[in-house]
Amino acid sequence: MSIIDQVEVHEFTFTARNLHLKGAGAHASITYQKGASILLTKYAVVVSCRDGARGEYVPLWGGTRPALAQTLTLAPLLLGRDADHREQIYDDLKRELRQYDHYGHGPIDIALWDLAGKKFGASVSHLLGGYRGRLKAYASTYHADRSGGLDSKEKFAAFAEQCLDLGYRGFKIHGWNEGDAREEAENVRYVGRQVADRMTLMLDPACELRTFADALYVGRACDDFGYFWYEDPYRDSGVSAFGHRKLREMLKTPILQTEHVRGVEPKADFAIAGGTDFLRADPEYDMGITGCMKIAHLAEALGLDCEVHASDPAHRHCMNAMRNTNFYEVALVGPDCPNAMPPVYACGYSDALEAVGKDGCFPVPTGPGLGVTYDWDYIAKNRTNLHRFTL
Repeated sequence: MSIIDQVEVHEFTFTARNLHLKGAGAHASITYQKGASILLTKYAVVVSCRDGARGEYVPLWGGTRPALAQTLTLAPLLLGRDADHREQIYDDLKRELRQYDHYGHGPIDIALWDLAGKKFGASVSHLLGGYRGRLKAYASTYHADRSGGLDSKEKFAAFAEQCLDLGYRGFKIHGWNEGDAREEAENVRYVGRQVADRMTLMLDPACELRTFADALYVGRACDDFGYFWYEDPYRDSGVSAFGHRKLREMLKTPILQTEHVRGVEPKADFAIAGGTDFLRADPEYDMGITGCMKIAHLAEALGLDCEVHASDPAHRHCMNAMRNTNFYEVALVGPDCPNAMPPVYACGYSDALEAVGKDGCFPVPTGPGLGVTYDWDYIAKNRTNLHRFTL
């Protein structure tokens, strides 16, 4: 038995260059601005056992301040538990956060999977039955800006061409935060005219369009150029099954929903209500690798595909073990700025735009656990707080 006797949560900061934060800090508000910089906060989770077993994870997309608060709530509940009992721990922690959005649950579950893989000398992908090895990827842009980056339809098309030259065969647009339906539709059509015959295109307004009518208008632009999916279009916040069923009935472009619906049961309700063509899953957002694979299998049972949100080692392992999925999301990227992720790897792992292979794919790590080595010197150097819970 691997009895958990210590959980550590390391808070740290890092600086992202040539990026500007608009608004109150949501990822959708990070845009390009030459010479600007923003200070971002993340955290790392370490689970240790009496027998020496150890699991680690640094959440990149879900590592927000609200998520940290939930992780700190859950961390002491692991003490004295058998780390191999991931299913039981998943179930108990899910109930513990039943009044909240579950954001802080995923990093703990992922650390437990890392621990299991290291304990048994196998990658997480191997434990899950993974088989792909390399994952077909799409470039997922930053939101459009007014600062000289992705600030026009011509810039979006030029960046799509740049990504195509690097090897990408898929390209997803995040538009302007203002939600001007005519501007968005014009961008959709222009990029479509330039590259739709050579790239798979997607659109994600990230709930910026203000009305159902706006969502319908932009969706019809997607129809004109055969976009692969249309994701979170308008300001229902991506949670109205009825609204998106109506949208599906009026468009040809498939709808991709449930990024903002947490966990397997609500996603089942959304799909059965007819609110989406694809399901969305994320091991950070959806209660870990355990939760993500439940959603993938739910989608498979319903005959649907399940697209994994965002990029990270845990995401690669999940996708590697899923038959019913299509693309790995390399996010967020732009022509003159890095993705806003901290440099926490000491092993060469990268989700940078330029890390794609000429085949348009990214490799799945093969080492034990998550298969990555974290740079604990970097984390310690930039650490602002350490929470340690001990049995």
